[in-house]
Amino acid sequence: MSSHSDLRPETLAVSLGRPPHTPGAALNVSPVMASTYVGAHDTSGPGLGYGRDGNATWTALEDVLGALEGGRALTFASGMAAASAVLDLLDPGSTVVLPTSCYLGVAALVRSRAERFGWTLRTVDVADTEAVLAAADGADLVWLESPTNPLMEVADLPAIGAALRGRTLTVVDNTFATALLQRPLEHGFDAVVESGTKFVGGHSDLLLGAVTVRPDADDLFRSIADVRHDHGAIPGPMEAWLALRGVRTMPLRVRAAQANAGVLAERLAAHPAVARVRYPGLPDDPGHTRAAATMDGAGSLLSVDLADASAAERFIDGCTLWTHATSLGSVESTFERRRRWSAELDVVPEGLVRLSVGVEHVEDLWRDLEQSLDAL
Repeated sequence: MSSHSDLRPETLAVSLGRPPHTPGAALNVSPVMASTYVGAHDTSGPGLGYGRDGNATWTALEDVLGALEGGRALTFASGMAAASAVLDLLDPGSTVVLPTSCYLGVAALVRSRAERFGWTLRTVDVADTEAVLAAADGADLVWLESPTNPLMEVADLPAIGAALRGRTLTVVDNTFATALLQRPLEHGFDAVVESGTKFVGGHSDLLLGAVTVRPDADDLFRSIADVRHDHGAIPGPMEAWLALRGVRTMPLRVRAAQANAGVLAERLAAHPAVARVRYPGLPDDPGHTRAAATMDGAGSLLSVDLADASAAERFIDGCTLWTHATSLGSVESTFERRRRWSAELDVVPEGLVRLSVGVEHVEDLWRDLEQSLDAL
């Protein structure tokens, strides 16, 4: 890691995870399509024996993701597989702190395991630092999102990470911001979870997840690696290769999408059909000051509150360029009414629409949104 400390994220994303610069050799890593490796008589030595043990394509991707976050990465079959691997470290009777508003898949997974294993679950507003620290007292795991999905609340990660380091296992879901906009490990958090399906891949064509741990957290790294191996939650080599290809352009995509999101957020906030815009890049957003101080940008996700579910659905139906889809972080702009999912948390308003802004021309994106909003 130290040899890359003087390189900026844009350079790391392009330069790492490549073969040695040997004349005549390929510039890119190829997908290693192997379920079985040639064995050695001495199985105690180095080397791979079976497809779950490792893959050169994963390793190349993990080199990049780890360097971007400032730690050591392990890739998984999906973001949920990565989240599940962390939760698998907890014993029955554990106490878990979870955001009041967070990704519904993680919330449902934690609640189901809490019921099964007798966990104590404490939910907290991540924007309330004192409440987070109080809830963390005696906890076995503090799981945070910032910005949260889909309410876009911002946590004071530097303050929380510094206060909790060494007290409990701390994890941040960094899917929305990515390592390009914030690096929780630098603030004392133990691990970062990310859905590589989103900004890393960036093209809506793969499922992948990652857990990155602090570079000095050897025991935690080995424990999570054991879970991946034993549970078989490994990424496919083609998915890892596609994600590695995607990460090369992630800085460009994130920068372009973020610029579009800033313009759209301002225009949406001025439209009479929009009751509220949730985007920390807006000066009057509750998380603006904190995001400006702790993040390298507000990102390309935003949410708008419309009058009710009917208005939100008519707004979505009235657009032709935007794609109605549940994922995010890709080159195309997508949106959805989050409460259409029965598992979505009750704190999310019925009329909330989450928008993942892509890299299309911002005027085309706005024209599509505006004509639909005008019709409301």
